[in-house]
Amino acid sequence: MHAHGYATHSATGELGPFDLERREPRPQDVAIDILYCGICHSDIHSARNEWGNTHYPFVPGHEIVGRVAAVGNEVTRFKAGDLVGVGCLVDSCGTCSACNDGLEQYCEHGWTGTYGSEDKIGGTPHTHTLGGYSDRITVAEHFVLRIPENLDPAASAPLLCAGITTYSPLRHWKIGAGQKVGVIGLGGLGHMGVKFARAMGAHVVMITTSPGKSADAQKLGAHEVLISKDEAAMQAAQDSFDFLLNTIPVGHDVDPYMNLLKRDGAMVIVGSVEPLTRVNGVPLIRKRRSLAGSLIGGLPETQEMLDFCGEHGITCDIEMIDIKNVNTAYDRTVKGDVKYRFVIDMATLKAATQ
Repeated sequence: MHAHGYATHSATGELGPFDLERREPRPQDVAIDILYCGICHSDIHSARNEWGNTHYPFVPGHEIVGRVAAVGNEVTRFKAGDLVGVGCLVDSCGTCSACNDGLEQYCEHGWTGTYGSEDKIGGTPHTHTLGGYSDRITVAEHFVLRIPENLDPAASAPLLCAGITTYSPLRHWKIGAGQKVGVIGLGGLGHMGVKFARAMGAHVVMITTSPGKSADAQKLGAHEVLISKDEAAMQAAQDSFDFLLNTIPVGHDVDPYMNLLKRDGAMVIVGSVEPLTRVNGVPLIRKRRSLAGSLIGGLPETQEMLDFCGEHGITCDIEMIDIKNVNTAYDRTVKGDVKYRFVIDMATLKAATQ
């Protein structure tokens, strides 16, 4: 099945028009016409081979929203015309304990990413999966999600990564009313963390290095803002938080944040894909605090998150772009110059690839 998209052919090359093939739908497959695709920082890391495992040509994109074009004869949950999403996963073993528990993101035999993974299903000349910066995609029914029709489809696209990445730890650690939650870092992940924690009933504090972000944080739903460079304010806030969602994307010293937690409090890392520069055991030991991590979410939890968003009217704050401007958007994302997620309007792809 012929498709058009945007790809890069090297770590230093720009993204540009690219013809690709999608497999013809199998009985259990859903063929999707893509309407919107969010830009995740992981797209940029991968396109520029900053993690050292990229296969070229490379088509990014794992925050996909579209309409079902066709379904295989074994598909029961979707029909043509349905508004659907595809996140970071398009396949997993389906038999390990993680998959059996609906935690496909922890598949013990290695899940298949929407882009850049070995394509174990096949059906195309491409050896590795190609992502959502394209006009169509074919995905197994199990990995397709229903988008509530009351949500803006463009602003829903980043829910498939930024949304579930922040929702999953908040749900796992049972965040709710009566708890004080700190969200560290106000970006693509942090702004969703604030929205979710507020909707779950928690008292939400945005923790940021930038006083200039205070007004935005409160507009998003934060009850308070704590400036982490303010030593007196950090000292006054020690031992007061039940939970910290840490979205900082680079290596950093976690000790000042650990001291904010109450006894038995937990801080969960969702942003840093680099080594943490300092973790002292003392702040953990003296208050029985926990330092943990969390990776996106499984398919059942991702659908739960989307339904939660539908019930509470939650979407991402986005800036829509034409696909021809994707390279500029990458540079702006690296600089932090976006509030808070770029989304590509795939209707602009036709003109860009002619």
